[in-house]
Amino acid sequence: MQSVVFFNNKGGVGKTTLCCNVASFVGAGRSKNVLLIDCDPQCNSTRLILGDERCEDLYYGGEEGFQSDTILSVLRPILDGDSSINDNVTPVDSRHNRFGVDLLPGHPELAMLEDALSDAWGSLGAGKVEGLRRTHWATYLLRSLSKYDLIIFDVGPSLGALNRSVLVGSESFITPMGCDIFSIVGVRNIAKWLTNWLRTYDVGVSLCQKERAGVLDEYKVPITLPIKQGFAGYTVQQYITKSKEGVRRPTTAYENIMLLIPKEIRNNLLPFSCALHEREARLGDVPHLYSLVPLAQANNAPIQGLKSADGLVGAQYGQQEAYTGLIEGVADRLLVNLAQKVLAQ
Repeated sequence: MQSVVFFNNKGGVGKTTLCCNVASFVGAGRSKNVLLIDCDPQCNSTRLILGDERCEDLYYGGEEGFQSDTILSVLRPILDGDSSINDNVTPVDSRHNRFGVDLLPGHPELAMLEDALSDAWGSLGAGKVEGLRRTHWATYLLRSLSKYDLIIFDVGPSLGALNRSVLVGSESFITPMGCDIFSIVGVRNIAKWLTNWLRTYDVGVSLCQKERAGVLDEYKVPITLPIKQGFAGYTVQQYITKSKEGVRRPTTAYENIMLLIPKEIRNNLLPFSCALHEREARLGDVPHLYSLVPLAQANNAPIQGLKSADGLVGAQYGQQEAYTGLIEGVADRLLVNLAQKVLAQ
């Protein structure tokens, strides 16, 4: 089983659309058993996959409405002050959505965990085992989900305690980027914060081992974090193209940003990879999708799975075909990078 987080400290880059469509392609197109875990309190992945009506039932319905465990079901013990999690949860089965992936839905109340996980991080830094255990909730959850080939986390753009705990517990992350200067700043922020987090974690582990020898083995707390070498690639999304001599190219305003991105990735994120080459890190470029995204959202379907019955018409077929090819390339390159990391370890 492998795990990967779709993460950038910049919103509006099409992260959730990419995340859900890659998950769907890996599941259906590559016959993998995929679980998507929605750790964004805005629950965009959950809404995209399940639809508004089922989400309304899930969060506000009565006994007769659609019901499911959520990520909050997992974390409720920590919210109540415990150091353990509830890993006896059942995700929404892939047969009940058009994306063909299992889903552990998000929950709007997940935002309430920020304070508890922030306190846990402070305790971790002081070498307290309870802080290490609470911070590693995702590690413990993943261990209980070994039947999956790939587990994908969708998170918000925050660098707060919740996202930190997801990254700490996961093996890898990819960074969807928009073609703008704010995405570059986001990449720099990720590098700075990861460096600080890893330093704090190492100090906390060292202090804990000195205070209580063997306690980390007792609670199966990792000594080192896989995310230290977890960068698995990036995409560039949402740029506008124009035709020049029959060739579609990014507009001039975006071309300058496009030239900056490889250097920023090389300087800031490649140091967190497992010997990943610069060209291997670029998973693919995602152009503007115009009306395909709202059409997919309205039908709660992956873009590559849209049909005429969903309202797909005219030029949208060509756009869909191009996007499907792009998603195939991104998904396959991601799987190769994840496999290379396993081989290198």
